[in-house]
Amino acid sequence: MATAKTTAAASTTRFKDVYNSTYKQELLKELKLSNPHQVPKLDKIVINVGLGKSKDDKKMMEVATNTLRKITGQQPIQTTARMSIAAFKLREGSKIGLKVTLRGDKMYEFADRLITIVLPRLRDFHGVPKGAFDKQGNYSLGLKDQSVFPELTFEETTNLHGMQINFVIKGAENAEQSRALLVKFGMPFEKERKA
Repeated sequence: MATAKTTAAASTTRFKDVYNSTYKQELLKELKLSNPHQVPKLDKIVINVGLGKSKDDKKMMEVATNTLRKITGQQPIQTTARMSIAAFKLREGSKIGLKVTLRGDKMYEFADRLITIVLPRLRDFHGVPKGAFDKQGNYSLGLKDQSVFPELTFEETTNLHGMQINFVIKGAENAEQSRALLVKFGMPFEKERKA
């Protein structure tokens, strides 16, 4: 029984192991960096679900909570509005969504499943957008619905909701360095179309 747990723990950190053993050295050479501490590194992954018009629907909140709990292995926290906006019928302090922050082994395990299992399952998928980096080199990716995650049953995907997945990358000086790291992990960026 103890060996099964050890094997399961070892297999969930495949991305972490290959980053430390191979990708770190490769990026050091490819990006022409002088110090190993300058190499871009995945710091955390933040998954957000904004409920929008469904924010007052308790069933939708339960569905989104269950989705995030199943796909991340962590209990999500509820996000609240910081200010009141009358046009959106929004009051300060009202619950507007959920978020989960993944670090360490859970982060690498989620990234592995997302890149190798979930993204290839998307219908009419031609790659993730190349320009979704911010000035600090963090990458944002949006999914229209949660049904692409294999952990969820059909009944759990009847009420569809989208989610935002943010890869927070530490040590990257620009988007190119962050992109180089994500390419190493196998992120399927869209290819340039020939005219």
